[in-house]
Amino acid sequence: MPVVFFKRYRMQFDLRNARFSDSVLPEGYELLPWCPELLNAHAEAKYRSFRNELDANVFPCLGAADGCLRLMKEISNRQGFVPQSTWLATHRNSNSGRLEYCGTVQGLREKLDVGAIQNIGVARDHRGMGVGSAIVRNSLKGFQASGIKIVTLEVTEKNTGALRLYQRLGFEVVSTVFKSVEVKSV
Repeated sequence: MPVVFFKRYRMQFDLRNARFSDSVLPEGYELLPWCPELLNAHAEAKYRSFRNELDANVFPCLGAADGCLRLMKEISNRQGFVPQSTWLATHRNSNSGRLEYCGTVQGLREKLDVGAIQNIGVARDHRGMGVGSAIVRNSLKGFQASGIKIVTLEVTEKNTGALRLYQRLGFEVVSTVFKSVEVKSV
């Protein structure tokens, strides 16, 4: 199978002197802290956020509902899982009253004082409303409360919306990495 390389940026946020204001979300949106009962909801939000996006090519598990569920189980069972940095965004439709899971983020401790943000996702219909910013800020606050001083994440170069969001929040690019992916021939 042919191999495609995706350019990704490793970004970093220094929490040592960081101060965070409370996140303000539009009416109908809410952020829920991690609890194991929300594992399936996180997987659904992850799938809705990534299924038709570039990162589903980089990480094929993100393009399938069962892959997202497997990934959520794996992350939440890891020894370094940081529940305080794991959030779920919901939206209650004012017309139908239906609750949608529209965003998710997970946190992992990589070293004693270094954390890693995993799979920040916001469903396409809910982007541009501050949901991504709120999720990331809450995740950073959770890392800070856990004693973590530095937070990292990776973003695919061509995911310009996410890259701009992270830079606006104060993340800095510290290195470039390449992710190789085998692609099926057509």
